[in-house]
Amino acid sequence: MTELFGAPRPARRDPGPVGKAILVVLWLVIGVMPIAFSISDVRLASGAVGSPGTLTVEQCTDLGRGRYDCVGTFVPAGGGTPIAVDATPDSTPGESRPAQLGPEGDRAVPNGTAGVLAALTLPFLGVAVLGLLPAVVMWGTGRTRNIRPALFWGAVVAVIGGVGVVVGMVAAYS
Repeated sequence: MTELFGAPRPARRDPGPVGKAILVVLWLVIGVMPIAFSISDVRLASGAVGSPGTLTVEQCTDLGRGRYDCVGTFVPAGGGTPIAVDATPDSTPGESRPAQLGPEGDRAVPNGTAGVLAALTLPFLGVAVLGLLPAVVMWGTGRTRNIRPALFWGAVVAVIGGVGVVVGMVAAYS
């Protein structure tokens, strides 16, 4: 059979320089997006923007596949008219907790330590992904001579990011 078709060639496993460049850029984008999209939530939960008060969750609607849409009433800390707002999907009907009303006045998120930790969940995920970026760049450029230290320290940063994700999830659901 090999006389007719020649010796079998191993499949090409390397995506080539353009493919590697695309993969490195995608890795960077996947690491930066959770951080960029969470800035407003972190600012709100930390009290940098919005108004403090108390959120009482009234109802959570099951949207299917583990997703919920929760609504509640926000009462400003200085007193005033209660405002109907959207609550975070990890809320429980009947729960009342300190919260921060967004500048638009349509949603409230838990504030304080638990709220900030919950808001930092996605940024920690981004940190976990970005921890391995130096090793990915080294692979992409073909400079793999010192890749082991990059992989080691990248794994350390990824574990720290993973711990941050778990802490944020526990804070969100406690």
